Amino acid sequence: MMQVSSSATTFRINNEELPWLAMPEEGCQYQGLPEALGSGCSRLFMLEADFSLIETQYVPARSLAVYNRIDSQEPRMVLTLGLTGCSSFNERQGREIAFKAGFSTLTAFNSSAGWRQYQSNQPVTQLRFMMSKQWVERNFDDSVLTKLFDKNATQVVKQRPILPSSLQLAHCIRNRQVAANAGTLFKQGLAMAIVASELTDLINEPQPNSFRTTFRDKQLAESARDILLAEFAAPPSLAELSHRIGTNQFKLKQVFRHCFDNTVYGMLLDIRMEKAHRLLTDGRYTVGLAAEAVGYAHASNISAAFTRYFGFPPKSLAHGRMP
Repeated sequence: MMQVSSSATTFRINNEELPWLAMPEEGCQYQGLPEALGSGCSRLFMLEADFSLIETQYVPARSLAVYNRIDSQEPRMVLTLGLTGCSSFNERQGREIAFKAGFSTLTAFNSSAGWRQYQSNQPVTQLRFMMSKQWVERNFDDSVLTKLFDKNATQVVKQRPILPSSLQLAHCIRNRQVAANAGTLFKQGLAMAIVASELTDLINEPQPNSFRTTFRDKQLAESARDILLAEFAAPPSLAELSHRIGTNQFKLKQVFRHCFDNTVYGMLLDIRMEKAHRLLTDGRYTVGLAAEAVGYAHASNISAAFTRYFGFPPKSLAHGRMP
């Protein structure tokens, strides 16, 4: 049975006492606020592996504190967009993080425990985008973001006014009606655009400590490049590549960026595309054979990548119709 306690005028409840209910017709899970405490709900959308969206809209009938604890095996990052009202998160250690209307707040943590607090009769609407460290590294491959996961405690990475473009996309997520079978894809596209805008702006900020490459750094970068050139059809993972050249993933990405002005995966794409272009221009390879030769499992995969990279489809080369 749900246990609700009162401390002065603030009612306290454990988040575990608020069950998430599946709503298949909306492709989400639903967590309602008990009627005695006000109105509203949170809806959780799993957009892809390690990337989710929580849409919260509360109108508490009284001051409310919800205890929330997250113990994750992998560090996480949360981008919160405050659309209306204000709330706060009070950690057990006493630190308070405020989430204000009109502001985006980026936090990172390995584990988190504390109280989410809402003021009486104040409507609150928020969008929270939750990302694992692996998801961030996979999509951004940037050392600036990697360093944000170094600490166990919850840390506020950045808080600033919501970008106008992000605000427009947030309203589309909440208000735009689409077909039920396209809802998740629709939200995923808008969510990715919001996160990309907010995090890219952070990445592009000038960093206080400039990085200077040494002769050893250049050797590491060149060794990694040589492995990619030799094994592009079946390349090692980032972790394996780092191990083979005698460094860690963070260092590898750092020296690669400074020595080649590129990422590891960016260079791998360059190598594969240039090789595929040569094979197709030779005239003896079909798109399917070229795909297999450079490490793509299906012709459709290389067609999409090739077209994005060169601006024309690979079949135009395979058929001798080079633009």
